Amino acid sequence: MDAFSIDINADVGEGIGNEGMLFPYITSCNIACGGHAGDVQSMNEIVALAKKNSIKIGAHPSFPDKANFGREVINISCEALYNSVKDQIKSLLSIVKAHHAHLHHVKPHGALYNLAAKDKITAQVILDVIKRFHRPIKLYVPYGSVIAKLAKAQGVAILYEAFADRNYNNDLSLVSRKLDNALITETSQVCTHVLNMVIHQKVSTINGNEVPIHAETIGVHGDNPKAINLVKSLRHFLNDHAIAIK
Repeated sequence: MDAFSIDINADVGEGIGNEGMLFPYITSCNIACGGHAGDVQSMNEIVALAKKNSIKIGAHPSFPDKANFGREVINISCEALYNSVKDQIKSLLSIVKAHHAHLHHVKPHGALYNLAAKDKITAQVILDVIKRFHRPIKLYVPYGSVIAKLAKAQGVAILYEAFADRNYNNDLSLVSRKLDNALITETSQVCTHVLNMVIHQKVSTINGNEVPIHAETIGVHGDNPKAINLVKSLRHFLNDHAIAIK
């Protein structure tokens, strides 16, 4: 058994077209399924590529808001949100089944992910959707979040996610993308950031504090211009520190 191991995931199918270069270095992917990006063609292509590369396949549903790339909270009823997230996952699931593959997980995107981390009503809508699928689909969630606590209480399987290329506030929320220090772009900083979270189970916040965190999967944003070099360097760095990627 490995002393330390980690899954590396990336958001894909968002129009960047770098999946072929990303997949050799990651172990799971989150495929945009129509809410903020993605369509039948892109889902088909990426599911096929993920299967070929033995990458765990996940759905990446969002607020139905392509205009803002799912990065803004929109005014939507619980019923409409439920139906949208359900339909997004179903659209990907049908393609996954057609490729004789398996849907491993769901990871909400952008504003939906961040809102569900702190808002019980939004979190419950997502959990209600997950529970309607009669299969052991895991949910990628932030450590210490509202959705993580509700999921555990309701028997929904989760994996704690932390981000390689994002800075954190003291409450473990992500620093807003509207701020200059939201992203970590230097490879050396990304590697140190991830190593601290995986081995020491702590994260250095923008306020200079060390806050406890638990990570079972590390997220890298596929739309980061430096994503390929970043994840390649990170994987080599983790291997050099005896952390298995799986």
